[in-house]
Amino acid sequence: MTCKIARSPRRPLMHALIAGAALCAIAHDASAALTWNWSYSGAGIAASGSFTTGDTPDAGGFYEITAITGQRNGVAITGLQPAGTAIPGNDPFAVDNLINPAGPQLTHSGFGYSLADGSHSNPFFADFLNPATYLEFYSAAPFTPPTGAEDTELPMSFTASMAAVPEPAGIALALGAVAALGLARCPRAA
Repeated sequence: MTCKIARSPRRPLMHALIAGAALCAIAHDASAALTWNWSYSGAGIAASGSFTTGDTPDAGGFYEITAITGQRNGVAITGLQPAGTAIPGNDPFAVDNLINPAGPQLTHSGFGYSLADGSHSNPFFADFLNPATYLEFYSAAPFTPPTGAEDTELPMSFTASMAAVPEPAGIALALGAVAALGLARCPRAA
């Protein structure tokens, strides 16, 4: 004996609702990270790229940088220096990898990254100077203390801004439209 499952007229609606819920979950997970565009420049320095941060700032308004891409003077950035550690050649000055949408955008610890040629950079806000300014500590091999002739600490201008993020209401509206199209295309049971 074989059993046939009767086709329910509610099945297309159920599929559309499940698909909509899955898309909402994906959209919610994607919003847990923010993308920022950043750049800085100074005498002999030109760097730019993007950051990924968490979506919730700390009490001071700073977001934690979790990933970085870009280039410095045409050399590709290969990785983010872990927070709480110093870039090679800059001990004991540990980075904190924090960014703020308002000024100053970096802390006195700043962020750090490695480059494809083996060098490293630590942009930061020098709040100990008068007037306070942004600086970049750049280190290259052999990374021997104190800093060598290959290392520099130069003033620069820094800017970062969050990339546009779709509003949750817009996402919900788009998902609703997709679900409605799915319902409209499903054949009705006789």
